[in-house]
Amino acid sequence: MARDHRKLKVFTLADDLVLEVYHRTQGFPVEERYGLQAQIRRAAVSVPTNIVEGCARRSTRDYLHFLIIALGSASELRYLLDLSGRLMILDTKEQTDLDARCGELLRGLQGLIAAMERRP
Repeated sequence: MARDHRKLKVFTLADDLVLEVYHRTQGFPVEERYGLQAQIRRAAVSVPTNIVEGCARRSTRDYLHFLIIALGSASELRYLLDLSGRLMILDTKEQTDLDARCGELLRGLQGLIAAMERRP
């Protein structure tokens, strides 16, 4: 069963969030380039990447597996953004905005996973 990731709202949310994360982390201190900045960006990119890979899989089981990995990466991203705020690397407004977007993405992924788990 071929699935088009571009038709999924969660993919669009995740893809847009990657762009925003890259933009907002440009100003991180140089000493965080290979630390927190890189980890945040990897977690952000992992979400839409896993959605795309899951959509390319033939079985519902494999699709769900990659959606669950995407959910884990989105949770990791949310934590890392929170940590960046508490370390005062991200200002409060940026952290709050990104947290809200992560929350929306997490709810969307959880809903999609729940819907797929209910399917016969």
